Amino acid sequence: MEQQRTRRCGGPPWARGGPPLMRQWEERREQIRVPWMSTMALAVVVMVGTGFAAEGQPEREPLDAFARVLLLLGPALLLLRSRYPVIALFGACATAFVYFAAGYPYGPVFLTIAVGCFAAIVTGHRRAAWWAIGLLWAGHLLIAHWLYRYLPPGGDDAAPWGQEVFVTAWVMAVVAASELVRVRREVWARERAERAAAEKRRADEERLRIARELHDVLAHSISVINVQAGVGLALLDTDPEQARTALTTIKAASKEALGEVRQVLDTLRTPGDAPRAPAPGLARLPELVEQAASTGLTVDVETTGSVPALSPGTDLAAFRIVQEALTNVVRHSGSRTARVRIAYAAGRLDLRVDDDGPATGSDAGGSGNGLAGMRERAAALGGTIDAGPRPDGGFRVRAELPAQLKETM
Repeated sequence: MEQQRTRRCGGPPWARGGPPLMRQWEERREQIRVPWMSTMALAVVVMVGTGFAAEGQPEREPLDAFARVLLLLGPALLLLRSRYPVIALFGACATAFVYFAAGYPYGPVFLTIAVGCFAAIVTGHRRAAWWAIGLLWAGHLLIAHWLYRYLPPGGDDAAPWGQEVFVTAWVMAVVAASELVRVRREVWARERAERAAAEKRRADEERLRIARELHDVLAHSISVINVQAGVGLALLDTDPEQARTALTTIKAASKEALGEVRQVLDTLRTPGDAPRAPAPGLARLPELVEQAASTGLTVDVETTGSVPALSPGTDLAAFRIVQEALTNVVRHSGSRTARVRIAYAAGRLDLRVDDDGPATGSDAGGSGNGLAGMRERAAALGGTIDAGPRPDGGFRVRAELPAQLKETM
């Protein structure tokens, strides 16, 4: 017991919490990761570059220990830019301000400001970044044009105003580049979210399609099997031959159902592959009539209009709608006859399935999953379905589908 308790409670947080907590831990670790390598590289560039820049500025204060500390402090503060970008930016700006106020040479110290501004803007702290850059720029103007008299180096003159054009352009370039990267990241994030939503939507549509297919196949075949099993049990002793016929029908219906279910499941195992068998269509309507006849249901089929070459989607939807309608007659109607009317018109396919009732179940009104699946099939093709009791008794299912023609090469 103690060992089981230790295994259950021990280990790192992601091991105890399962996959969701593991993902949260990984995201948190990404957020708090310290950018050591890039910051060390920046510190080297700032130190070495400032040393070279100081050689060309003999009028500025020489680089002493305090200057070196300031040059290292800026990059050191940028180690916090992943977790605290605002603090890192304001700290780097304050360090640069002190460096300039002390009269040290100009140089790559500006890079620390650029990196801090970039980190703040791309993480969404735009206003703070603008404030930090604006305050540093205002401080630079004060030092260069008004406070230079009271600050080292001694005897320094005011900076030329033309220099401010370059400084202003540099500031605007840094901010503009940071804003551009921020916008691009937002666009990429939005595109990723849209792709994820589209993939989820396609997965949901595929699950719905498979659910409809399985429902249509199983509901029809199991209804036939159920009716024939009842007939076989009732006639097993009094009419063995008729019972044998019922069992033969059960065998054929179950074999066909297994084949269709296997075809549907194959699409799950190998998505994107072509199906091994063609999808059923109205050409298999005689098989439906024969199966219905095996349950004692007489089906009268009437077709009007010239039969076009329907697209596979329309052909499959029409077949499944007729199949579901006949299944509902077998399961929920006391009538032993049904009439199927198929009318082809210009760009339209009309289906109508009638029975004379009466209903034998409380759910014969069309609130089940079967009629919902028929409506989804029709809606997916831009068609409509009406299902409900007829004024003179019985039940009617009427579907209108656009007669999308099969594409030819």
